[in-house]
Amino acid sequence: MEKQLKIDFEKIIKNSKFSKKDIEHKENNLNKFIESGFPNRKLENWKFSDISQIIKKNIGDLSFYNDYSSSNKVDSSVFVDGLDHNKIVFINGRIEKIDFKYEEKDNIEILDDFELKDNLSNVNSLTNLNNAFKNKHCKIIINENYSLKKPLIIYHTTNNQIKSKNINLRLDFLLKKNSSISLIDIFNDTSKKNFINIFCNFELHQDSILKNYKIDKLENNNIKYCYNNIEQDTNSISETFILSSGSKFIKNEINCNLNGKYSSAFINGIFSLKDQNHHEIRSNINHLIDNTKSYQLIKSVLENESKSVYQGKIFVNSKAQKTDGYQLSKAILLSDTSEFNAKPELEIYADDVKCSHGSASGSLNEDSIFYLMSRGLNYKEAKELLINGFLLDVVEKITHNEIKNLIKNMIGLKE
Repeated sequence: MEKQLKIDFEKIIKNSKFSKKDIEHKENNLNKFIESGFPNRKLENWKFSDISQIIKKNIGDLSFYNDYSSSNKVDSSVFVDGLDHNKIVFINGRIEKIDFKYEEKDNIEILDDFELKDNLSNVNSLTNLNNAFKNKHCKIIINENYSLKKPLIIYHTTNNQIKSKNINLRLDFLLKKNSSISLIDIFNDTSKKNFINIFCNFELHQDSILKNYKIDKLENNNIKYCYNNIEQDTNSISETFILSSGSKFIKNEINCNLNGKYSSAFINGIFSLKDQNHHEIRSNINHLIDNTKSYQLIKSVLENESKSVYQGKIFVNSKAQKTDGYQLSKAILLSDTSEFNAKPELEIYADDVKCSHGSASGSLNEDSIFYLMSRGLNYKEAKELLINGFLLDVVEKITHNEIKNLIKNMIGLKE
């Protein structure tokens, strides 16, 4: 792999216009990735999802360079109907479209040449890989006192022109004081056997609001890793919702630093898996100052030989008195061969806090199914009704009503 990495790295440098400083940054990250390799079970954070073995089993040898010189045609049929929205379109790792037609252009800045913060360079070896091979990244700035009028949908699209490729994407968002954005990440893959590595950084200033909804629903056999870093100032709010269903493997990792008083973070997620799909959510909520709040609710419905993993950690600094942290994960296993792994953690160094965590798993209640069948439903209808009820309270946590209804329709949820 090391030889292929170096060959592909030379290609990306040769066919680009990176500055000397950028090239040095990329070389440094490449060497760090080569030294560490893909994460494996030896690392505590990867004990349930050995991505090294997952890539080897499902893809085999990877190529780490894509030719970004040619543009790809944007297929408007993949766009979400019934919801007016702004767009960023990635196709095979290349930004093909940025459209903020519903917004006041003076209140949004888009930068494609900015200095990356060094403290985000060494999260793990996959961020090193991302920094070494990403083609182009951009930073979107929402100006002070401006709220986007319509949601922004980022379309992560791949097609059959690529196979056994590694794609690396990077996006940064800066929300200035009293600004807000509703952001939807939608994965639409028709490609086969690729590893997609996405890094997003969010900086939330005072009184700003981020609502981020990640939807991986279309069935595909790609491997994905998504890392969100969220930095929050005073009285800011972040809301993250994850629908995890379609990919062969995906790990969503969220690191949230509550740096300002009265800041809040909410993470809610649904795993709906079948076959041999293997999905994970790992969250770190770091309460670093007093009077902060976090809430996490993750639910799984697992069929066949599918596997879901939830690792959630609440960290409370010694300065973070009056912290309120809550975490709960639940799973319904619909077959004897499905698997649910949970690792809830509390690390608390303050004494005036309210923190809790819990986890539970089991099968559908046969008595409840029998009762519903006695009321006229058949077995399948009774089962679906119970599953809908199990998942509904997670979707109800979504605070954007249009997006809530969109996601309900996507997964067939009825009240």
